[in-house]
Amino acid sequence: MFVAKVTGSVVSTEKVETMRGHKLLVVEPFRLDQSERDKLVSTGRTFIAVDMLGAGVNDYVLISQGSSARFTPETQKLPIDCAIIGIVDSVNIEKLQVYSRSEEE
Repeated sequence: MFVAKVTGSVVSTEKVETMRGHKLLVVEPFRLDQSERDKLVSTGRTFIAVDMLGAGVNDYVLISQGSSARFTPETQKLPIDCAIIGIVDSVNIEKLQVYSRSEEE
């Protein structure tokens, strides 16, 4: 599992039947800043994730990758390797809050 930020969306009108009706989002995994340990910073990578929760651009989300992305009832029959499995409310590291969704709104 990773924390990622939704940075965009993908529209695909032609796709396999099992993927019809599923929203695809561009997500960018984030990690803890190694030097200061007081904020989340981008890893510089991007993935396409299936969104089952209604996440939107600029939301921080939890993603699952690989075969684990198909372990939910909603995704078990989909040909995917990245799924949004949660929308992040806050991230706390060593008693320091490094992200809060309520402060972003």
